[in-house]
Amino acid sequence: MKNILIVFGIILTCLSYGQQIPQYSQYMRNQYMANPGAAGSYDFMDITLSGRSQWTGFDNAPMTSYLSFTSPVKTNQAKYNPGIRTGSGIVPNPSVGTGKLKHAYGGQFLADQYGAFRKMQFSGTYAIHLPLTDKMNLSFGTKIGLSNNAFIQSRAVVIDPTTDQTYIDYTSNNASRNFVDIGAGLYLYSNKFFFGLAADQLTKKMISFGASSANYDPQIYFNITSGVKLQASQNIKIIPSFIVKYMAPAPISIEGSILVEYKDWLWTGVSYRNTDAIIAMVGLNINRKLKFGYSYDYSISKFNKYSSGGHELVLGIMLGR
Repeated sequence: MKNILIVFGIILTCLSYGQQIPQYSQYMRNQYMANPGAAGSYDFMDITLSGRSQWTGFDNAPMTSYLSFTSPVKTNQAKYNPGIRTGSGIVPNPSVGTGKLKHAYGGQFLADQYGAFRKMQFSGTYAIHLPLTDKMNLSFGTKIGLSNNAFIQSRAVVIDPTTDQTYIDYTSNNASRNFVDIGAGLYLYSNKFFFGLAADQLTKKMISFGASSANYDPQIYFNITSGVKLQASQNIKIIPSFIVKYMAPAPISIEGSILVEYKDWLWTGVSYRNTDAIIAMVGLNINRKLKFGYSYDYSISKFNKYSSGGHELVLGIMLGR
């Protein structure tokens, strides 16, 4: 019971200031989830399925699942042939497509549950990629989506539901509300580095509908991402990167990562998310069509006494590679 009460208090805070936008430990492996401008940076359809759990050990701890896809617009795509061999063994990472004008599209379906709250979101993306040089592109992407925010009364535990006004507000009128979400991002990239600047929930609560009078109050969310590939040896690459996240009035969140790639095929790494967690990661290309990643978050906050950490699994499908 104590754990449930602690989680419910934390969740109320996260709802207002932090957990409105899910966080991902493997943001480097799917830049599109952080920045709509990254849609279509690879010259094939990139589909990603992911599941993430946080604060394992708490009842009703945050859980996030998403399905995303991106693809450049092609006028001469080859027809899919199920008989094409996918290959196996050491399969290097694909290169991003630069040096040409590209139009791209994408989509996301997201389910995010944290304590007594649940968010379901679907969005579509368009991006245009402008060649600055043969090896460098600058893209601009925008996304528009619809999110449904709901309060799950059966998951909430309060001391006195008859006098808690916040609880009463969220349980009245089914406590479900829908918002139109608009986001945008700039993404500068090559095969050796990337830099992105993105913003989400730009319309805040300007366009909303539903019976609920509860104050979900979405806030504008900003992030900056950057990374560079360094050739350490013939077979080893080192990729330092960072992501900076901000949503008022919460403090700035900074996460730094270092990945090591072996033959552009097998990768491992570690991240540090300030005041929150140390993350260990590993992944590989299973074959030319499939890629896999796993990460474990070890909490370094005061909640590590109650939680055994977090887990994130990512499966990628590369069609038309």
